[in-house]
Amino acid sequence: MIEATVRQQVTVPLRFTDGYTTPAQVMTFDGLVDGKEHIALGLGDWRRALTKSAAGGRAPLVRPHSECMTGDVFGSQRCDCGPQLREAVERIAEQGGFVLYLRQEGRGIGLYAKLDAYALQDSGLDTYEANVALGHGEDERDYTAAAQMLLAVGADRVRLLSNNPDKAVQLEACGIEVTQRVPTGVHMSPANVRYLATKASHTSHTIELPLAE
Repeated sequence: MIEATVRQQVTVPLRFTDGYTTPAQVMTFDGLVDGKEHIALGLGDWRRALTKSAAGGRAPLVRPHSECMTGDVFGSQRCDCGPQLREAVERIAEQGGFVLYLRQEGRGIGLYAKLDAYALQDSGLDTYEANVALGHGEDERDYTAAAQMLLAVGADRVRLLSNNPDKAVQLEACGIEVTQRVPTGVHMSPANVRYLATKASHTSHTIELPLAE
């Protein structure tokens, strides 16, 4: 795997719509395999977390988060992306680690295609079937660049904040040791119940949905 390097670091004060604030050390990179402008957010005492990990202690908490304009920016309730990002930033800031914000909208198919998939979902297809109907794979995301970013900042061991087992498989294949998988909370709304249930049943996401009464 090609080695990437940190290109720039700048401190950005984050503020979410609920009032939560925290500083982030935002990092850009040279040498990422896909040529996209992914960023890493160093949160909390991430330097100390790396030092402890290098000495054999607990690995830093890391969330690879795929860009979702509709959820992250506009608060769409058709997915759980926005709430997961908000949760991840606070949890990682408390423990020290990184959010990797990855430019792979719609499971890698792009924003327009994702919205086309939404239209197909409205006609009855589930989130994976809709991608396939458009001629795409069920999930086209590749985490090689995420692994490059982690190695560039010195995080070759991580605790992975994710419900998606594929992220752990791909990162480990790229040389990142995943010492623990940490699930996120369940962010359910009337608009995303089917979406969450499909992720749990179809791709073994660790999502515990409440039983219907």
